[in-house]
Amino acid sequence: MGNRSKYSCGSASETLEWINAILQFIRPYNSIINAHVVNFFKDRLWESLDQHWIQCLRCEPVQNLLLIPSGVVQDHWPDSLKQFVSTLRSLVFSREQVDLDKVFPGLNITVLNSVLAQGMNIKKKHEVEFLSAVVSFIANSVRAQTIVDVGSGQGYLAQVLSFQYHHSVVAIDACSHHGRVTETRAERIKKHYAAKMHKFDSGNRVLNVPKTITCRVMSIDMLKALTDMSIHDDVKKPELIGQVADNKTSLVLAGLHACGDLSVTMLKTFLECKEVKSVVSIGCCYNLLSEECPDAADSHFGFPMSSGVKSAGISLGKNSRDLACQSAERWSCLDKDVGLQNFDLHTFRAAFQMVLCKYYPELVKTSPSIGRQGKALRRQQQRRAFHSAVHNGENKHSTLPQSISKMEETCLSLQPAESKTDDNSTLELGLDTSSCNGIMRCEGNASVDKYLLFEKFSQSGLSRLGLQPLGEMYLREIWKEAEPFAELIGLYWSLRAAFGPLLETLLLLDRLLFLQEQGSSVEAIMLPIFDPVLSPRNVAIIAKRT
Repeated sequence: MGNRSKYSCGSASETLEWINAILQFIRPYNSIINAHVVNFFKDRLWESLDQHWIQCLRCEPVQNLLLIPSGVVQDHWPDSLKQFVSTLRSLVFSREQVDLDKVFPGLNITVLNSVLAQGMNIKKKHEVEFLSAVVSFIANSVRAQTIVDVGSGQGYLAQVLSFQYHHSVVAIDACSHHGRVTETRAERIKKHYAAKMHKFDSGNRVLNVPKTITCRVMSIDMLKALTDMSIHDDVKKPELIGQVADNKTSLVLAGLHACGDLSVTMLKTFLECKEVKSVVSIGCCYNLLSEECPDAADSHFGFPMSSGVKSAGISLGKNSRDLACQSAERWSCLDKDVGLQNFDLHTFRAAFQMVLCKYYPELVKTSPSIGRQGKALRRQQQRRAFHSAVHNGENKHSTLPQSISKMEETCLSLQPAESKTDDNSTLELGLDTSSCNGIMRCEGNASVDKYLLFEKFSQSGLSRLGLQPLGEMYLREIWKEAEPFAELIGLYWSLRAAFGPLLETLLLLDRLLFLQEQGSSVEAIMLPIFDPVLSPRNVAIIAKRT
């Protein structure tokens, strides 16, 4: 299934063996995995690395550093470094898109017409085209009466399943705005298809229109109640928890990037609700997963799910789960200038943390989240550049990674994981770095004074925090302390990012093992169904009752 690892996950025992190999490998590197790069200078994080690795990688071209998360090694590296990168990569579940026609014989992947694709960017269109075909195939195979789109957003998947594949669909989302958009969009699409049917005299066929439900799914019982609503048209609110449906009823749960615990809740509902005959779950936002402490008695957590991982007593932590969202494919497609820009932004953010720690120690206790302002503008600029390139006939695989990564990786480098204070409030600092981008693209110019960029970064940050500007002598003092080690942050971040796909593999295997532990009553597989460059969170967990 496109998996190059020497490990397999075809059975519970094989999956557990793979999980144990990952746990054994990562144990010596907990300090790196759980580190926060904003503390790079403050905590002297480079000291946790092998000094031979540092001496080798500090002279390495940026392009080679960016390939480390993909498992690419260089001949001149120390044997221990080559073995580390190669072993790590051998433990990663392959994200290479599978040939779905071989997995699902007779699968019909249809290109969306302009009406259904309206409002979708290239990434979303790609995801919906492939996932809708897979979900429709599975729904037909289990003879499902209804598909429940969990975390439906603006209803793209639900509408394609309804109008193109003619399924009865219920779209559930927590955002009322998304529900209104879904309904408005569905009515517009319905008019198009109704006019088309009238033109070709298609008779009295009734068009399926997704039913929308606005509700934040907080528990398995709530999701079970919502699935009951899809069966009983007269039920208007999820009040009848535990309501027994007709035994002949069959449902499929589908989730395209259902965030955090929502993907977990889908899998648990599949097991607990006999009306759900199959589930297709593609998760995301691992940083939002709830995590069980090793000695906790409650079992309602997003990680770990399986008994096998629970028995190992492992705890990842939020920084590790954040790291699981890194994409090796996106890293490998960055060009030199964008890579350098990302490393510089990490450097400025880590140096700015020293400013906060030294001159505003009380503020640091509130764990300010940094890097919101300028994101929307940068997103718009990169999308325009990308669509222009596609219109001019450039290869999407050479253009899209840079356009998306320049946006997302830059934002990520500015944006430490959001931490809540004791009173559950979050202090955000928005830095408008867009004005620095032109200078930073001249990275190859030795005359560029990095201090000037750091000063602009810091003063903007202090302003956004409502603090008075800091004198130049104080900022220069911080920069003088940080600058000798600035060249190390790129190699450190590249090595750390290599753990991202491995940690995601661990999270996914835990979910798969949870299903496999149910025995012969459940059949479960993991499949990378999207192009990982277009959509890094591309692994679907698919299960059905046997």
